[in-house]
Amino acid sequence: MDKIVVPAEVGGKILVCDEGLSVWGGVDAQTGTIIDALHPQHGASLSGRVVMMPTSRGSCTGSGVLLGLALAGTAPAALIFREEENILTLGALIASRMFDRQIAVLRLSAESYAALSRQDTASLTGAELIAGDLRLPLTAIDTEALVLSETDLAMLGGGSGPAAQIAMETLCTMAAVQGATELTDVSRVHIDGCIYASPAFLTFARRMADLGARVKVPTTMNAISVDHANWRLQGVAESFGTPASQLADAYVEMGARPSFTCAPYLFEDRPSLGEDIAWAESNAVIYANSVLGARTVKHPDFLDLCIALTGRAPRSGVYLDHQRAPRRIVTVTRPAGADDAFWPMLGWLVGQAAPDCIPLIRGLEDSRPSPDDLKALCAAFGTTSASPMLHVAGVTPEAGLPPTPDATTVAIGLQDFARLWSLFNAGGGEVDLVALGSPHFSAPECRAFARLMAGRNVHPKVTAIITLGRATLSEIEADGTAASLRSSGVRLVPDLCWCSISEPVFPPEARVLMTNSGKYAHYAPGLCQREVRFGSLAACAETACSGAAPATPPGWIG
Repeated sequence: MDKIVVPAEVGGKILVCDEGLSVWGGVDAQTGTIIDALHPQHGASLSGRVVMMPTSRGSCTGSGVLLGLALAGTAPAALIFREEENILTLGALIASRMFDRQIAVLRLSAESYAALSRQDTASLTGAELIAGDLRLPLTAIDTEALVLSETDLAMLGGGSGPAAQIAMETLCTMAAVQGATELTDVSRVHIDGCIYASPAFLTFARRMADLGARVKVPTTMNAISVDHANWRLQGVAESFGTPASQLADAYVEMGARPSFTCAPYLFEDRPSLGEDIAWAESNAVIYANSVLGARTVKHPDFLDLCIALTGRAPRSGVYLDHQRAPRRIVTVTRPAGADDAFWPMLGWLVGQAAPDCIPLIRGLEDSRPSPDDLKALCAAFGTTSASPMLHVAGVTPEAGLPPTPDATTVAIGLQDFARLWSLFNAGGGEVDLVALGSPHFSAPECRAFARLMAGRNVHPKVTAIITLGRATLSEIEADGTAASLRSSGVRLVPDLCWCSISEPVFPPEARVLMTNSGKYAHYAPGLCQREVRFGSLAACAETACSGAAPATPPGWIG
């Protein structure tokens, strides 16, 4: 059935995206141009277009970026999906409800989607989509099936104030979009909307704070866009640093904990198996579901705050047992001698092989990956897949779930790693910047890099930076690791991460960077307009000291 999710009277030229798109990191936040260098429609503009894609993928921040495009007048006229989609849908809903900026959102059957993709232009009038000779009647989403508690109804009626009322109204609509018939209690929330990707993020947060918004459950915060205490000393412009820090302050004012990390699973108080939580930030969601066995949908920015204000989330998706089953089996053999670069590369490849479903990775039962290996796997997976989780046979806690009857099987071979190595290493051989900490480095990763750098110094022409959370920085300050790293010339930057960094903290003179992160290797060309090299942690240490990236792939790739 063809559905209209967010209504609007709009029209325009059709842009068909062959793959899902992460609007954050993949689209210029001011112009609407696709900047993801690895996307088939790189260089195309979304502005004013009827944009079709199977579903979105990547960062939860996409909802906020879409709102920013709407406020700037460069948003798509309509978004049309074939599969379930929440991130951009929520951004369009907020744009319409709170700011009177119209972006239509439709969800079409596979047959209708295919028929529309062959047209040049389309317009939405009332409950009908018109494109050439094609006429598609549309059905509104059903909001009547949602069963609410007395407390929910009280918030919906304004009993807990206007901010909680807006939050509950938004939750009810998104629950209907997701096909949920009830809401579920959550024990904790992780806010992703505190990254200053455009002025829209501050506009939304400030409006909610001014309405008296206060969180009801323990709420942590993602990495922000500046080192909150030191951005002026680092030379960050007031025009950026002030609103970025004000955005963080608005969420703290609403009761969130100023944790400022994209890796909340590194805290000692981590979610437990089967615990219903509500996290945003794609790598954190995937790690929580996959490695910890907690339960959270990949909540879009702004919905995370709505959940924190109510303590409730739509009970849909991977909150439900049967939705956690794998629908694609990915067979892989870990090559002899493979180093830690294997895991982020595997995550990226598995995401490409399972862009819209939960995969089960087989063949690594005896591999014994570390928590940091799994962190790298989950983060890279989130760049190429819209799925909120994965399973690794013999490793992750729910890998024994039987695959769905219609599950398909694909294989990843050494040739795929060789292809990806070339893709991730298109940059020049002289490296100016070694970028570590996407997601934020853990204390064990910091110690490992300190050992690799012991007795050596960063090359005079190279800048080496580790981004990390405040809690991790305190831990490595206490055990001497931070001092060791600094003595080798490594900079430690808390609060922000590579996906939110800006100049001059990002060295303006750097032209080629090297990273051990599959996530950042994917996003960096679009985010910072620099060339990229990729390698293991040891390779990053060698490059930091020499200024030269390895000339050939590691031996395990050939």
